[in-house]
Amino acid sequence: MSENLPSPESPVARARTAVDEIADAYFERSAQMSPTLLTSLGRAERQDEYDDFSPAGLGAQAKLAREVLDQLAEAEPVDVIDKVTMAAMRERLGLEIEAHEASLDLLGINNITSGLHQIRSVYDQMPRSTQEDWRTIARRLRAVPTAVLTWFISQTASVHQGFSPARRQVEGLAEQVEQWVSEGGFLDGLREGAATDEGPLNDDLAEDLAHSIEVARRSFRRAAEHLRRDFLPVATETDAAGVERYRLASRASLGTTIDLAETYRWGLAEVARIEELQRQTAERIRPGASIAEAVELLDADESYRLQGTEALRHWMQERADEAVDAMADEHFDIPEPVRRIECCIAPTTDGGIYYTEPSEDFSRPGRMWWSVPPEVESFTTWRELTTVYHEGVPGHHLQIAQTAYRSELLNSWRRHGCWVPGHGEGWALYAEWLMADLGFMDDPGNMMGLLDGQMLRAVRVVIDIGIHCGPELGLSAPDFVGGGDWTYDKAWQYFNHYVFMEEAFARFEVNRYCGWPGQAPAYKLGERLWLQLRDEVRAAQGDAFDLKDFHRTALDLGSVGMDVLRAAVLDLSGV
Repeated sequence: MSENLPSPESPVARARTAVDEIADAYFERSAQMSPTLLTSLGRAERQDEYDDFSPAGLGAQAKLAREVLDQLAEAEPVDVIDKVTMAAMRERLGLEIEAHEASLDLLGINNITSGLHQIRSVYDQMPRSTQEDWRTIARRLRAVPTAVLTWFISQTASVHQGFSPARRQVEGLAEQVEQWVSEGGFLDGLREGAATDEGPLNDDLAEDLAHSIEVARRSFRRAAEHLRRDFLPVATETDAAGVERYRLASRASLGTTIDLAETYRWGLAEVARIEELQRQTAERIRPGASIAEAVELLDADESYRLQGTEALRHWMQERADEAVDAMADEHFDIPEPVRRIECCIAPTTDGGIYYTEPSEDFSRPGRMWWSVPPEVESFTTWRELTTVYHEGVPGHHLQIAQTAYRSELLNSWRRHGCWVPGHGEGWALYAEWLMADLGFMDDPGNMMGLLDGQMLRAVRVVIDIGIHCGPELGLSAPDFVGGGDWTYDKAWQYFNHYVFMEEAFARFEVNRYCGWPGQAPAYKLGERLWLQLRDEVRAAQGDAFDLKDFHRTALDLGSVGMDVLRAAVLDLSGV
């Protein structure tokens, strides 16, 4: 290895460099522009405020990015860590500026990552232990109307710039917001769960919180009405983003440039490859069984069944803890604070599964969240064990929490400010296969769950590129769904042909691809790039290759674009 990094178990203090100072200052200024980021970091300041989601706020972020790139142009790296920081910042901030200058950072109406989601989800990470914690929550709830207003200013500006939302995304977001304010929804749950570690809230605070919840409820309700009244009439009927917008979105999600037509063909081939593995696994479950029949058998097998969300949460926690114990020391260097993960049922019912990073001091652990649709009460563990590995260890929790732990080595921006889906989601998908390679998925039911998840990610590549770029690039839908240009109905048929999923979850998935171009394929494409990098290092090092060393080297870099990752790992590996 041309230049070694310290072990994560014994971080060696590294003198801060001029490049670190630039990155730290940028991260701190960015954090001060984003009270929701401060919440994620576990900071105490500005916790009753929101980000400025307006064009002015976005413009301030772009201005800061330009200033930092100018500073980096004058800086000199002193070691490999500096080199990676400079390459990563130039790539990430350059993309941010490019999107801003094209007015592509304005539009945010979709079913998973809108500003309204950010306004709501911040409460999931706010502390709730004391009376003062709840006073802060109440004050932030009263700030919801202003935050919603700034976000709508950007949505209106996007329409004026010629970028209108898709009808499907407007309707989907409005429905979600209506769920938050409905009876038994997020706001009701917040009120009903209001208590400190010592007991109930005092009467004055309880009254203040109830008033604040109603302020937020009225604001969210008006937001849903605003979406339907003012944005549906100008919404487009097409879901396609188009090749130009898609290429930029794909680069932002991957940190590399892909050949869209080649990648589409690869996606089709990957679907076929995984389907053959599913057939082989179905044969193990019952000789002669089709894939669908094997899935039916697994769903009917009570040994794989959980009833109720608390049973799901308990099972998730047990499996996550077991994975930490199994992976630590033998397969990965896992620092002690990183060995704690908390599994939670999300306070929303949108259907997503996600991970949230620990606070800077690890007082709030990394958390795995499961958002369960209201009609879903039964769960099958054969489908979900691979998800625990994806979100926990050796997936997101190991990757993100270990990076956060490296405060003696990496600057704040590297640890907390840079997230590239192709790197992060690609690693988590790579981690699922790794667990199979290590013998943790030998049970044919659990293996079918892994393959079902892999099929989901491969199908995403095909649908996402097909929907958004197919007409311009001449990428036809498969004949069995009708051939020709991709449509939503063809995507829905294709998805359900290959993926076995409850309808509520499936609808969320396909709608997500239509509204968040370039992101969903990042899982499978990131995994592809991780595997290519591992194979490249293995081929170069021959018998000297050590898998644990490869993982340590790569993960110690933090989340960076895939081009930056490849260059850094090859350099550090002496390739």
